[in-house]
Amino acid sequence: MEKCLELKYIKAEHIEDLPAADRELIAEAQKATELAYAKYSGFKVGAAVRLKSGKVMRAANSESEVYPSGLCAERSLLYYVEANHADDPVEALAIASNPSERECYPCGGCRQVILDVERRQGTPIRVIMSGNGSASIVESAQLLLPFTFQL
Repeated sequence: MEKCLELKYIKAEHIEDLPAADRELIAEAQKATELAYAKYSGFKVGAAVRLKSGKVMRAANSESEVYPSGLCAERSLLYYVEANHADDPVEALAIASNPSERECYPCGGCRQVILDVERRQGTPIRVIMSGNGSASIVESAQLLLPFTFQL
């Protein structure tokens, strides 16, 4: 039996067309790229979250000489948030990169972790993937990984 999977997302050709809260979160993710340690790949990634309380936090990727012992910006940030603000759910996550020649999408491992956080907190996470002046947005991490691993 053949089935069809439909993916609904928002495509903003210009970040300026997004709501202020999304633009602000993208700006924080962009700032976070300055904190990245990407000596080996040269690809700096920043992530920012807005928590239910309104608090905004950010983190960047960090590479290691003993590859693959680095960590993506998204996972660095979400693990920190879960360890220190577990009672304050993540409402939105923005991702940005430098260079920013295209939108920055999370890797497979990060997609799973974002979805894990979403499941644990019981509410969806709006994921904003930005770059080169545009953004794609999904209203739930489930849309990034429709055939997901689950214990």
